Amino acid sequence: MNNLRNDKHCFVFLQGPHGPFFAQLAKMLRHAGARCIRVGFNRGDQAFWSPMSDYIAFRHDHSAWPETFERILTEHHVTDLVLYGDTRAIHAQAIEIAKARGIKIHVFEEGYLRPYWVTYERNESNGHSRLMDMTLQEMQDALKHSDLEVPLPPSHWGDTRHHVFYGYLTSLFRSRNFLLYLRNDTALVLDAQ
Repeated sequence: MNNLRNDKHCFVFLQGPHGPFFAQLAKMLRHAGARCIRVGFNRGDQAFWSPMSDYIAFRHDHSAWPETFERILTEHHVTDLVLYGDTRAIHAQAIEIAKARGIKIHVFEEGYLRPYWVTYERNESNGHSRLMDMTLQEMQDALKHSDLEVPLPPSHWGDTRHHVFYGYLTSLFRSRNFLLYLRNDTALVLDAQ
């Protein structure tokens, strides 16, 4: 990662997995010389990010997202987009905008073959993955040249504390009228009034 030490890389993180994974990844990228910002859509996104000076709360109607995202990309000179999954409406729109601007896209997702793994693909994942264009034989041939050792599975899948904490925050703020849930699996933060 030392090739990032030119301060020209700026990573924008959208929604990630429950827990500190994205914050820890951003910390490593900052250590390598990149700038990192986070756009959050609910209090759970905010709870797992630091520093708050690099956090942007999206507090608008879903229809304002494309224009807001365009502005963030321009104002922060974003070079890379990081997200967890490519099928949420806000992520699909962000990917489309990022592609049009030539921004690198980094998609993390739950493991395809093992549920305790996180996968990484450049540009898109799942049904949009480049793997969809490969035959099973091509995949097997590619793996023959890999020296990757497969680790043993952990005794549990992830840290349940993060899911419980995230769920608690969501329930707490929902009960205080902080969240407005829209169809399309999107939660947008509203200011409490």
